[in-house]
Amino acid sequence: MSMATNTVRVVIDGRIVEAQGLRRTTTLLDFLREHEHRTGTKEGCAEGDCGACVVLVGELDAAGKSVNYVPVNACLQLLPSVDGKSIKTVESLKAADGSLHPVQQALVGCHGSQCGFCTPGIVMSLAGLMQTVARPSRGQVTDALQGNLCRCTGYRPIVDAALQAADAAQARPGSLKMADEADLDALREIRREATPTYSLEGDLLVQPVVRTRKGHVFLSPSTVAEVAQALVDHPGATLLAGSTEVGLKVNKQHWRPEAIVYLGNVAGLREVKTSAAAWRIGAAVPLEQVMQLVAAELPDFAEVLRRFGSPPIRSTATLAGNIANGSPIGDTMPCLMALGASLTLRHGAKTRSVPLAQFYTGMKRNLLQPAEFIEAIELPRLNVGPQNALRHSSPEGSGRSWERPGVRPAGEIFRAHKISKRFDQDISATCAAIRYRLEGGRLKDVRLAFNGLTPYPARAPRLEALLEGQRPEDISAAALDAAVADSFPARDGLRATWAYRALVARNLVLRFIGHEEGALA
Repeated sequence: MSMATNTVRVVIDGRIVEAQGLRRTTTLLDFLREHEHRTGTKEGCAEGDCGACVVLVGELDAAGKSVNYVPVNACLQLLPSVDGKSIKTVESLKAADGSLHPVQQALVGCHGSQCGFCTPGIVMSLAGLMQTVARPSRGQVTDALQGNLCRCTGYRPIVDAALQAADAAQARPGSLKMADEADLDALREIRREATPTYSLEGDLLVQPVVRTRKGHVFLSPSTVAEVAQALVDHPGATLLAGSTEVGLKVNKQHWRPEAIVYLGNVAGLREVKTSAAAWRIGAAVPLEQVMQLVAAELPDFAEVLRRFGSPPIRSTATLAGNIANGSPIGDTMPCLMALGASLTLRHGAKTRSVPLAQFYTGMKRNLLQPAEFIEAIELPRLNVGPQNALRHSSPEGSGRSWERPGVRPAGEIFRAHKISKRFDQDISATCAAIRYRLEGGRLKDVRLAFNGLTPYPARAPRLEALLEGQRPEDISAAALDAAVADSFPARDGLRATWAYRALVARNLVLRFIGHEEGALA
């Protein structure tokens, strides 16, 4: 019978490595450098922006026959959250005969490194991409490098090296793949049980339970019921999913919460259920998976998610985490509100449904009660009517394009866009999203939401009322300006003045409804 344990076990290049006696908030980066002496993985920013610490974290697939890898920022991941998983660092790429991985060899040949500090993270991001895309396009390569900052080499030789490595590997099938045959048996050996385990006294054993001498704990439940019970037992516990927020507070504020409940091993929270009407997205589903899920039907939402953060951030961060954090400039919430998303909130065995537009009560305040948590997000799908898609490419040159539903007499339209100083991986000045349909050339059932204009992301009912029932060409910039001024408190911020935000809010609405001329007024 499995027992609760204070030992965290990971697999590194075929070895089962046990970590004991380390604090719960030890980061994966510190563990690799200070305890495993894998110093190829670097600390640059310690906040998930620079990519110098990127490693690959692997989990057994459902059949237990192969390992699925995702890139992560090791500086943000807490060590107990990778219990039972495989870790690949830049040192893992060396072949048995000492030869370099094709990506490393191509970087040498293309002079893709100067000071070399960022190079290990770049190598791991590219190697991770090529685990699933053997011959990536230039756009896919630049996307994979979105979270890797290089201040001396420039990106052209790095991108060229990636494309060259992929081309050269065609003559050596399998040379891009991780050498993980030895990992499989080790991962099977330390794989956790998927069903709850109880002691002889009938107490629920949640593993691994990492305790400190001060009585602080890190709980890693396997089921939704265990999560609910853990929060009843520890009402003030911090829920941990992607660690992109918690890891930042641990690094920058030396935060040490008394109880941490990790959601990443709860299969029930990692599920997506699809129906004709909606997607039900579990609280632990990563943003990368959500982005792929909605890309065909909601390309603007997918683009907002792509710009939300780099692949290492998107592979761990979650919708529920972004919602619960409640930042005034949270990027996903305007999209979700415009689409009419609702939250399934759970306390013990009881659940309730709350529209996301009613969830926030103030800055960083919401309706969650003690021991209550977000179990899932219910995301309605568009009623798009007959297929008549238009091709949409991002005008800012992101290199990514998706099909976007065109204007249909009976179809619904969704538009969204994020404004920020830097196009990729930056904090919003504002993000706006709208859902509506055109009926007889008039706007109907308008839902409009913004971030950055109020202390929390919110719908804009006055602007919705202004648009409802009108022809797009009849909406004036002056009328929208008045509605914006009447809807939101005028306040300057670090990332934009109020005058700029108000102008952007008006122009985005005009462009969303197809009134480009009005946006230029």
